[in-house]
Amino acid sequence: MNTALRTVKMTPKGRDPISLDSINIRGSTIRYYILPDSLPLDTLLVDDQPKPKNKARKESDRGGRGGGRGGPRGRGGRGGGRGRGRGRGF
Repeated sequence: MNTALRTVKMTPKGRDPISLDSINIRGSTIRYYILPDSLPLDTLLVDDQPKPKNKARKESDRGGRGGGRGGPRGRGGRGGGRGRGRGRGF
């Protein structure tokens, strides 16, 4: 999960702190978050927005989750499996 931060004080190892207006951090480099106890997580983490209903229909039309890209896959159908019926190849 990538993170965008504003008004940041970054301290590189063995150097003086640097103040930045904004910074983006790639999710794979983040080990953990330290949040203050005064942060009201119960109210901030409530998902009160309705979920879009047409997304599932759009995915099913094109195969969903990566389907529908490129040609046929697998052994059957046109083209065959391991080169049978296409000549000897040498």
